[in-house]
Amino acid sequence: MVVLENILYRLREHPPRYGPEWGSGGVFGLKYYRDVLYYTLAFEAESHFITSDRNAVYKFELVGDKPVSGGDTYNAVEVVDDNIYFGGWVHAPAVYKGRSGKGSTISFVNKYSHVHVYDVSSGSIKLLWKEGVGDEYKWAGEVSDIIYDPVNDRLLLARGDGHVNLGIYSLDRRSGRVEKLSENPVLKGSHYLDHICFGIHSYPWGVRGVECIDLVEGRRVVKWFRDLDRVSIDGDTVYTPCVGVASSGYGRFLLFVKGGLFIGNPVDEDIEPLRFVRLFDFVKNLYGPLRTMVKPFGGGFLVAYNSYVHSFLHPLEDSVEKGFERKIVNTVVGPSVLVYITPPTARIVGVYGARITGFERVGDRLVIAYNTMANLGERDASPIDNGYRGFIIESMDILYRNPPPITFKIPGYIVEDKTFGGIPLTGYREPELRIWLSKDNGLYINSYDLGLPLNRAYSTVYDLKKGFNKISLRDYRDSIISLRFEKPDVDALVKINLL
Repeated sequence: MVVLENILYRLREHPPRYGPEWGSGGVFGLKYYRDVLYYTLAFEAESHFITSDRNAVYKFELVGDKPVSGGDTYNAVEVVDDNIYFGGWVHAPAVYKGRSGKGSTISFVNKYSHVHVYDVSSGSIKLLWKEGVGDEYKWAGEVSDIIYDPVNDRLLLARGDGHVNLGIYSLDRRSGRVEKLSENPVLKGSHYLDHICFGIHSYPWGVRGVECIDLVEGRRVVKWFRDLDRVSIDGDTVYTPCVGVASSGYGRFLLFVKGGLFIGNPVDEDIEPLRFVRLFDFVKNLYGPLRTMVKPFGGGFLVAYNSYVHSFLHPLEDSVEKGFERKIVNTVVGPSVLVYITPPTARIVGVYGARITGFERVGDRLVIAYNTMANLGERDASPIDNGYRGFIIESMDILYRNPPPITFKIPGYIVEDKTFGGIPLTGYREPELRIWLSKDNGLYINSYDLGLPLNRAYSTVYDLKKGFNKISLRDYRDSIISLRFEKPDVDALVKINLL
């Protein structure tokens, strides 16, 4: 116990420091393994290895010259035997180009994707692999996930953020040799039975399907998504379902995306097809399980849904940001939440600020990494990281307490007449809706749960009048609810109060 307390004592807050990039990075890759607590601080590009008697810091000098920035912004970490493998991307050296007109930019000429290995016994670090393209505006696919293949004793790399060399790659963990297995861009994946499955991701529109690598026969199994409303249990589509994190359990693959999660069997649809369950979906707003973690605890899954992950202040006309409005992406509809999923229930167990970038169990404590700022856009470069990053130490019994009070405030211009919500009400005594309307309208409330196999949602319609309306949600306290207006009302305001 003294060892654990000494490790936790060495955790520190990280105020803004030099690290040229867009907006803010965070604390990524949190992993406690064999008495070592590892994390990478982005954008300063510092990897920390904390033991009971020291905090060793690696500053990516094996990649290139200083000053460096980046490191990891997707939690790309894996452990095998006596090794901690950590990956991501890094500028070495970082080049801040400065301000021109409105906004600032950086150069990508020295941006590299990387995988390192830390030897727990010796404390040594080795650069296994790096790759760059030497272009001022483009970069090679970042390493966003590392998954160990125990059948073939190799690492599978997910690469979906970049301009070239995207897909699923195999990395020999001794020689550093890489082999491309698939050209489909993927961000996150997980073991599933005797496969490793990944969410196929397309910027900025989101998930396009799931690709699985058969670890025994080496074949690829691809399931493409087409009409998302057909796989959704509440019968409506989902707007820009960006891939967040993935896991598996209960004989199913779970892919968490902006707007909810997909659950089912991506290898054999005849057994159980992938279905979509709406969770914390605020349509055009970018609230979601992005740049965070999902981890199994107690046989269930702990996952974060974040309120302010991606944004921009100075959009480029010809960039992906053109598909979003500045007002919408900078609207904060509610706090970030930790959700504990134990089918058939999903329960809010933690309420926090802008975003939770990771969490890890250390003994009987839950270490939660937080950040006050989002990743920003291409014209929002800065010579320093814009966020305050640090740690919250909770007891693991957070998973079993009564849920904390929370309010979501959703303006009509974000949701229009699309289905939104997916709010778990389990554990709340007095949940209610407060709605202000500029005209008479109808409201559909869909109720469902995470019982497996999934069942369809049940819908009830409420007639609402112009002005203030209040609806008690006491009858839905064992459910997850999603909502939809019959007619768009851009001036409407919906408050979901959970007490």
